[in-house]
Amino acid sequence: MAKNINKLMKQAQKMQAQMMRAQQELSGKEFEGTAGGGMVKVTINGGNELRSVSLNPEVVDPDDVEMLEDLIVAAFTSAQEKAREASESTMGSITGGMHLPGLT
Repeated sequence: MAKNINKLMKQAQKMQAQMMRAQQELSGKEFEGTAGGGMVKVTINGGNELRSVSLNPEVVDPDDVEMLEDLIVAAFTSAQEKAREASESTMGSITGGMHLPGLT
């Protein structure tokens, strides 16, 4: 029985190391989200930190700031979704599809 527990502990340690490497790798990647047919682009890293915002001058209308704000939010949400999907895919391959709370 102790042999099985030791084996399980080694597997858990290996999985933890793989997950840490994967999280570091993901945090170094960048994900781009767009809105308004590409008129607004937002880039975030795997840690959901905003890296850049790019606006096509045609989308900047001083009389409709609310639309521009909505497009920026939509582009950011799109980038977050891409980052989340990449995280779930990477972590899922490590955990064998098991859902472990707090890891994705």
